[in-house]
Amino acid sequence: MFFFLLWFGSNPVLSNLVVSMESTFDSMPLSTLVLEDPSETTQNSLAQKLTKRTKKRVFVSYNLPMTNSNLSLLVENRIKEMEVHMDTFESFPHLY
Repeated sequence: MFFFLLWFGSNPVLSNLVVSMESTFDSMPLSTLVLEDPSETTQNSLAQKLTKRTKKRVFVSYNLPMTNSNLSLLVENRIKEMEVHMDTFESFPHLY
């Protein structure tokens, strides 16, 4: 089973970790909180989007302040860049 982990943060901390995977019963990927704050939903939606686009199991740790919309926009842009250059990401087996 292939998977990858994306970490976004301003401090070297792994928290707010979510895992997302495809479901055979629904077109929307399943996601569940593994670590920390259940009130944060950003990492859930990011993980689900990435699972839907890549068809892989995705772990997302999102540790950025929610007050800075520029950081969220930067994260979205990086994800779009990843989609465009997916072949680059697939050439690194250690990322899965």
